[in-house]
Order: sequence, then structure tokens, then C-alpha cells
Amino acid sequence: MSTSDVKPVPDGMHSLTPHLCCAGAADAIKFYKRAFGAVELGRLAGPESKIYARQVRIGDSALMLVDEHPACGMLGAKVLKGSPVTIHLYVEDVDATVRQAEAADARVTMPVADMFWGDRYGRLEDPFGHQWSVATHQHECRPEDVQKAMAAMSQPGA
Repeated sequence: MSTSDVKPVPDGMHSLTPHLCCAGAADAIKFYKRAFGAVELGRLAGPESKIYARQVRIGDSALMLVDEHPACGMLGAKVLKGSPVTIHLYVEDVDATVRQAEAADARVTMPVADMFWGDRYGRLEDPFGHQWSVATHQHECRPEDVQKAMAAMSQPGA
């Protein structure tokens, strides 16, 4: 196959794909299977049983994982004492998904509630220190109504 026959974005992938570093990527895969119904697609194991690359599918999206490897600068969220990144997951039933993730040892950091932008939305921290927002889109909102609701939230006494 010539390079001109190779797709720049492989089948089944999107242009943007989260790639998480975890202390214990094998355990992270087990968690993502229990919490979000992840399906393992492939694994590249290295020396010392370290996972150099692992891919799962959650819904219609791929998630790539790797074990921590400090010598290469690969550190997980817990070692870094958190992460400013939140992975957003749209699902059919946010309430059921958050309950399922919590049963799999995720920590709810924001209970599920109806939001002014049209989503039912909640937030979690997984056992590996990664932040997740989970939502079900319930209705469309006009941009001006969302702006108005945001402005009202910033008013004193709101």
C-alpha cells in the first residue's frame, strides 16, 4: 500500500482523541469498562508489563491510554496532583451513567442537574485523578437565552 492510500485519520478515529496517562493503565481500562461500558480495541505492552499504548472505545469515540513512564515525562494526574483537563462525555442517560461510574469507584464532584444551556449534566473524578463531565442533551436553547442566564448567575444575590 502506498502512502497515498493511507488515510490521515484512521477509520474509527476522530481528529481529536484524548490520550490519558495513568498509574496502572490496565486497572484504568477495567474501570472504564465498568463505569462507561468501554470496549478494549488494542494493546501494545512493553517491558515490565507496562502498557505503552492502549485503545478503548466509549460510545462512538476512542480513548487512548498509557502507563506512567517518568523517564519519558509521562506522568498521571495523581502524580501531578490533578489536571486542568476535563473529558466531556455525552450519553443517552446521564443519571444512569453517573450512578454506574460511582458504583465503579468514581467520585461525584458535581451532582447531576438540569443546566441552563439545555443539558442534564454532572461531574466525576475517576480513580486515576482524571476529571469527567457527563451529560445528556435535553433541549436546544437560543444563544441569547444562554447568555441571559449566564449574566443572571453573575448578578449579586443570584
